[in-house]
Amino acid sequence: MSGLGVYGLIALAGAIITLLATPPARRLSMKIDYSAQPDERKVHKIVTPYGGGGAMMIGFCLAVGVAYAFPLTRAVITSSHEMLGVVLATGVMFVVGVLDDFRDMSAPAKVAGQVLAATVLYFSGCTMYQLKLPFAGFIVLGPSILPVITAVWVFALSNAVNLIDGLDGLAAGIVAIASGTLCVYGLRLEDLGFLPTSNVGPLIAAVTCGICLGFLKDNAHPAKLFMGDAGALMLGLLMSASTMVIGGRTAPAGGVTFFFFAPLLIPVFILGVPLTDAIWAFTRRTLSGQGFHTPDKNHIHHRLMRLGHGHARTVLLLWLWTALLCGFVLFPLFQPRTNVFLPAALGLMVVGLFTWSSPFLTRRRRAEREAYERESTPR
Repeated sequence: MSGLGVYGLIALAGAIITLLATPPARRLSMKIDYSAQPDERKVHKIVTPYGGGGAMMIGFCLAVGVAYAFPLTRAVITSSHEMLGVVLATGVMFVVGVLDDFRDMSAPAKVAGQVLAATVLYFSGCTMYQLKLPFAGFIVLGPSILPVITAVWVFALSNAVNLIDGLDGLAAGIVAIASGTLCVYGLRLEDLGFLPTSNVGPLIAAVTCGICLGFLKDNAHPAKLFMGDAGALMLGLLMSASTMVIGGRTAPAGGVTFFFFAPLLIPVFILGVPLTDAIWAFTRRTLSGQGFHTPDKNHIHHRLMRLGHGHARTVLLLWLWTALLCGFVLFPLFQPRTNVFLPAALGLMVVGLFTWSSPFLTRRRRAEREAYERESTPR
């Protein structure tokens, strides 16, 4: 069986296990009152149980066990302590998320938990070794700066996924698309000789994609189950681990334009939607004097809904944007001659997304809708 086939079966196993784990997770969450209460900031209108994070955690651990049954992926797991570190770090992040769901942890305590998970990754060896920057070449990361970069990367991606988890199926769908892309990307790099076959990144990405797909059945609108911070932070941890060991270990590829920028831009492309939302949230809240963790209703998905898109359509649109961004990662890898079109296409997408979600357009559309409702109301 081909490598892609093995990784596909592992992803399928993760999806099936997670799917089977969601009903008991939902019942247990309702029994212990582990649920999301409606309020003015949230979109959902009824009490909805958490527990999706627990189902995905079970799916992740058992899918890693399934991977051990295949000789190809068993060699990846046993070649280092990295997968053990990922499992332990995922467990740490899951516990942090559960505590936050129950108690609304303070920002410093939450950050401390994320740093602890990043520390586990670092000491297991699951981190990036180098960066390739335009006009600067490869920069080897020394032991003094590597723990800081690992912690910052885990913090950035974990909170990016957590912030985008505001609509039914949104975060799970985006991470499924992004992680599936990353798995294919990593396996392609292995085929081309730019990444060792023992790299654990594609395996992490395959399992992450599977557990997200298995969770989507109960999380699609109208959701029967939420992932909570436990699931969102866990998915962010898994994405940070897989992007670090793929993007931060790609061998030099002289003369190939896309590979010159790829290690730096891979996660920026495939996680473009949540990262953009996180940057906007940080800028918006900093300028208003609020803390980064202060909740509001000005995320990308909220803006799209105020533009007139419904719940399901907003989720679908952001899935499509993620798929489009991921396509710009994969297509040049299989068709290198298209590299020249990458910067122009990226600029068009950024401008289009900004125009679509700009505050001016939001206010104008809202005013037009309110005027229409006033005219159509019987007098």
